[in-house]
Amino acid sequence: MEGLTINPVALFMQAGPVGKFVMMLLAAASLWCWAIIIEEIILIRRLRGAIAEAHEKGESDLLAPVIAEGRRAQSLRVPGESVGERRARIVETMGRAARKVLVATEGGLPNLAIVSSLAPFVGLFGTVWGIMTSFAGIAESQDTSLAVVAPGIAEALAATAFGLAAAIPAGFAFNRLGGSLAHTGESLGDFVEEKAISFVAAEAPAAPAPLAEAA
Repeated sequence: MEGLTINPVALFMQAGPVGKFVMMLLAAASLWCWAIIIEEIILIRRLRGAIAEAHEKGESDLLAPVIAEGRRAQSLRVPGESVGERRARIVETMGRAARKVLVATEGGLPNLAIVSSLAPFVGLFGTVWGIMTSFAGIAESQDTSLAVVAPGIAEALAATAFGLAAAIPAGFAFNRLGGSLAHTGESLGDFVEEKAISFVAAEAPAAPAPLAEAA
């Protein structure tokens, strides 16, 4: 294996055109995944902070559209509507707005699943191509020595490693961030329920004051 250096840059430089293309594609996918991961962490934390602020103060800039939809539903009068039906209608209206906030927070999260599932196969393509290169070298030189097959095998294994380097963080982050977003969505749903109840309670007639006892 003389002349063959085992590090990502050297393996990339020693690979053939197809191997280089596969490695560049997987490296770009890996960088893209890390950008999505960082962005998603920021968005989820921002939404969690907005929910906590809304619970504490009743208002939040990020959740302003959700609260505004609740107020709009509160101002709408439906003849013969019971208190329970009114609350359910407000919850449904706010829930639609809340789902838009969740979709915006989701951002590029589904793309992590795509990279996680496709990157190993792209790496496998590079692996197969590297092995084919090794066989072609054997056929051309009529020699099965390690010096002949090593470059192709190294290229094949490097493509596999690049594929795993992109797929593993993407798969792990997709599951962890997806679970975190689901919990955040539940908290947002709880806020919608509580806010709808407060809208209905704000309109409830005050209980009559007890009559003073006769002296």
